[in-house]
Amino acid sequence: MTLPHKASPAPVSDLSASVPLPDGELICPPETIFDPAEVHTRIAAAAAANDDNMALRAEVVRILRDAQKTGRAAIAEAFVAKPFAARPLTRAYTYLTDGLVRTALHVASEILHPRPNPTQGERIAVLAVGGYGRGEMAPFSDVDLLFLTPYKITAWAESVIESMLYILWDLRLKVGHSSRTIKDCLRLGADDFTIRTAMLEQRFLAGHRPLADDLNTRLRNDLFKGTGREFIEAKLQERDERHEKQGQRYMVEPNVKEGKGGLRDLQSLYWIAKYIYGVRDVAELVPLGLFTREEFDRFVQAEDFLWAVRSHLHLSTGRATEQLTFDQQVEVADRMGYEDRAGRRGVEIFMQKYFREATRVGELTRIFLTKLEAAHVKNAPLLERIFTRRRKVKPGYKVVHGRLAVADPKKFLADKMNLLRLFEEGLRTGMLIHPDAMLLVTANLHLIDEDMRNDKEAQRIFLDLLLKHGNPERALRRMNELGVLSAFLPEFEPIVAMMQFNMYHSYTVDEHTIQCIVNLAQIEKGELIEELPLASSILKGGVNRKVLYVALLLHDIAKGRPEDHSILGAKIARKVAPRLGLNKTESETVEWLVRYHLLMSDMAQKRDISDLRTVRDFAKAVQTVKRLDLLTVLTVCDIRGVGPNTWNNWKATLLRALHAETKRALETGMEALNREGRGNEAKKALREALEDWSKADLKTETARHYDPYWQGLNLATHIEFAGMLRDLEASGDPGAMEIRLDPDDDRDATRACFAMADHPGIFARIAGALALVGANVVDARSYTTKDGYVTDAFWIQDSEGHPFEAARLPRLTQMIHKTLKGEVVARDALKSRDKIKKREKAFKVPTHITFDNDGSEIYTIIEVDTRDRPGLLYDLTRTLAAANVYIANAVIATYGEQVVDTFYVKDMFGLKYYSKAKQRGLEAKLRAAITEGAERAAS
Repeated sequence: MTLPHKASPAPVSDLSASVPLPDGELICPPETIFDPAEVHTRIAAAAAANDDNMALRAEVVRILRDAQKTGRAAIAEAFVAKPFAARPLTRAYTYLTDGLVRTALHVASEILHPRPNPTQGERIAVLAVGGYGRGEMAPFSDVDLLFLTPYKITAWAESVIESMLYILWDLRLKVGHSSRTIKDCLRLGADDFTIRTAMLEQRFLAGHRPLADDLNTRLRNDLFKGTGREFIEAKLQERDERHEKQGQRYMVEPNVKEGKGGLRDLQSLYWIAKYIYGVRDVAELVPLGLFTREEFDRFVQAEDFLWAVRSHLHLSTGRATEQLTFDQQVEVADRMGYEDRAGRRGVEIFMQKYFREATRVGELTRIFLTKLEAAHVKNAPLLERIFTRRRKVKPGYKVVHGRLAVADPKKFLADKMNLLRLFEEGLRTGMLIHPDAMLLVTANLHLIDEDMRNDKEAQRIFLDLLLKHGNPERALRRMNELGVLSAFLPEFEPIVAMMQFNMYHSYTVDEHTIQCIVNLAQIEKGELIEELPLASSILKGGVNRKVLYVALLLHDIAKGRPEDHSILGAKIARKVAPRLGLNKTESETVEWLVRYHLLMSDMAQKRDISDLRTVRDFAKAVQTVKRLDLLTVLTVCDIRGVGPNTWNNWKATLLRALHAETKRALETGMEALNREGRGNEAKKALREALEDWSKADLKTETARHYDPYWQGLNLATHIEFAGMLRDLEASGDPGAMEIRLDPDDDRDATRACFAMADHPGIFARIAGALALVGANVVDARSYTTKDGYVTDAFWIQDSEGHPFEAARLPRLTQMIHKTLKGEVVARDALKSRDKIKKREKAFKVPTHITFDNDGSEIYTIIEVDTRDRPGLLYDLTRTLAAANVYIANAVIATYGEQVVDTFYVKDMFGLKYYSKAKQRGLEAKLRAAITEGAERAAS
C-alpha cells in the first residue's frame, strides 16, 4: 500500500516540544529516557526514504523500540543506584510512555494518514486515563488511552487510531483503549463508576486540545457536580470488596496494589479528593484541612515505599506482578538493600517495614474519611432519629457522627489514665473511636511512662479490656495500630508487624497474637462448641481467665531473637505478668505456659501418643490437671491463630487423645497407663465387633499381634485389618496383598491399610507408592504379626491437606498396586515429580537429626527436622531400610515448608540404637539422602 499523499515531516524543533517534562524530577536525565529530537529526526528520515506504509510503520516501530529499550535500561540502572526513588521512577516511565504515544500519534496522523485541512468532525484528542493519566507508572503498568472525537468516528480517525495502536502493540505495550465522543463519556460515566474514575484522571497527551478541554469542563459540570456522596460510597464499597477478595494487610503474601493498606487504598483517597475538591495533588488537602502537614508527610512516605516495592517487583519478574510472593520478597528486599542482622533475615526486616507502612495507610484512610464525613454528612432521616436510642457516654466524652470522641482534649490529657480509658469506653458503649481522638492519643504516647505502667488503675483497665467486655480483639487491634499497646507494654514493640518468613504462619506475629485471643474469646462465648468441644468444656468448667489471656498475649513476645523464643519469652513473662497486676502464683503459671506453650503441640504432632512413655513424660511435665487444661486451651488457640486453614480434625483428634490420656494418668496415677490392660480392652472390643466370627478365627486374630498393635490403632482399623488378613490367608497366594483406602472423617484424612507377607523395605516401598500418587502422609504405623504378615496403616491427605475424594480412591488403589508389584519404579518415577515450587525456593530450613532413647520404652526415636518435599519420606525410609533399620511407625508433622518426620525404630536384632557410632553412621546416611534429594528437587 502506498501513501495517498506524502506530507512533509514537521520541523524537528516543533516535534521536540511535543513531549513536555512532567512536574517533579525524573530518576535520570530526560534525554537518556526519551530524546524526542533524535527520534523525530530518524522518523523524518525514514518517512523520506519509504513510500510504503507497511515498510514505514515497521521502521517506525524499530526506531521506537530502540528508544524504548534505551529508556527502560536507563531508568532501571538509575533505580539500582536509588532503590527508594519511587516518585522520580514513576514519572520517568510516564515520560517515556508519553514520548512513545505522542510519536505514534504524530506518525499515524501526520505521516501515514495526513489530512492537511481536516474538517471539524475530523479532530481527535488522545488522553491518558487511569494511573497513566495520573502520571504514575510502574515498569509494566497498562497504558490506558481515550481517543476523543467530536462526533461519530470518521474513516480517517479510525485509520489513525488503528495505525497508532498497531505501533504501540508492536512495542509490546499493554494498551487499554476506548474511542468515544464527549456525549459517550458522560453517558457511560453516569452508569459505571470504574469508567467515571478513569476519566477523573484524564490527562491530555496530543491532538486537538480544545476537545480535551471541553470534556474536562463537561465532566466537572455535568457528571461530577452534586454526585460526590454517591461516588464516595461507590469507592468505599469497591474498597471493601477488594479487601475481601485480597485478604487483610497482615496476610504474609500481600498484594501491593490491591491488598489492604496497598496502593489502591491511597489512590482511592486521591480519587475522592479530586472528585469532591478538584485537587490535582494530595498536598492540596493540607490547606483544605483534610490532612495535617504531618499526615501528608506520612502519606508521601507510605506511597513512596509502596511504589518502590511495586516497581522492584515488576522489574524482578519482568512483568506486571502485584503479589509479593515469598520468592519475590527475598528478591525485592535484596534490591532495596535490606541485610541480615541480629538473628533476623533481611527479608523479615523488609516485610516488617512493609506491614508497618500498610498499617499507616489504614490510619490515613480512617482520618481522611472521617474528616470528609464531617464535611459532607447528611442528617439521619427523622424516623431513624426518633427510634434510634442514643447511647450514653461517660462525662468527658461525646458522640460525633456515631463515633466516640473526646469532649475536651485538655481535660482529657490532664489524667494520663484516659489514654487507656478511651478504649474501655469504646468497648463499653460498642462505639468506634473517632479519628480525632485517635490522633490525640498517638500525639501523646509519651504520657504512657513507667509510673503509669505500674499504676494499679492502669493495670485494672488493661486487664478489663482483655477480660470484661467480651470483645478484646477490637481494643487490642486499635491499641496496637495506634502504638498504645507497645507504649504500655514495651516488650511488645519488636513483634509489631514482624513477619515470620515461612509458609506456615499466615499472619505477622502481633496479628497472630490477636487472632489467638480472638479464638479464646469465641470459645468463651460458646461460639465454637461443635468445632472445639474439649476447649469449650474446659472453659465452661472454669479456669483462671486472667492467666490464660495474659499467657496468650505474651506467648510469642520473644519471636525474632537469636535465642529460643519460648525460654526468652518466659523470662519476659516473669517481669511483665506482675506488672499487669497478676499475683505470684498467677505470674508463675503464665511464665510456665509461655515456656512450654509448644510442648503439647509437639507431643501430639511429633510423638506417638499410643506409646505409654509419651503420655507419662507429658504428664510429668504438666504435673496438674489445672495446668493441663490451661495448656490445652492455649495450644488450641495458638494453632488456630496460625492461619485460616491450619486447624483440622486430625490435630483436634491428637490433642483430645493426649489430653484424655494425660488427665487419666494425673487423676488415677501413672500406673493407670498399663500396656497389658489397654491391650485386653482392645481385644475385647474387637471380639464384640466381630460377633459373627467363629471362636477359632477370633482366637487366631487376637493371638497373632504383639502388644504395640493393640495400643497403636483404633477399633475401626483393627476390624479392617482382621478382614484383610483373613482374606489373605483364604487366597493361599504368598505374594498376595490387600490394599484398602477409606475416608477417616474424624481425622480429616484418608486411611490407607496394607496387609501382605512381611519382607524388608516394604514400609519404604509403600511410602514411595503414596508419594507417586501425590499423597501426603500425616501418620503411619507398621506392625508385624507373629505369623509372618505385616499390617501397615497410613493416613494420607491430598496436596491441599484434605482427604481424597471417594471417586479418586479406586484409581489411587490401582496405582499403588502397580508400584508395589514393581510395574512402576518409585525411585525413577519420582525424579520428575519431586520438585520444589519456585515461590518456595527462598526458604532456608536447616536439617536437624536427633536420636532419643528415653522417649519410648522399646524403640529409639529418630527425629528428622528438615525441608519438606514430595519424595522426602520415601528417601528417608528407603535409607533406613537399606541400613537394616526396622520402622515400627512414623509420625509426620508439617509446618509449611518445614517437616518433622519422627521414626520409632529398632535394629535388626530388635534392640535400640544406643551406640553413638551407629547413630552417627545412620545420621550421615540420612543427611546424604536429604542433600541428594534436595539437589534433585531444586534442579
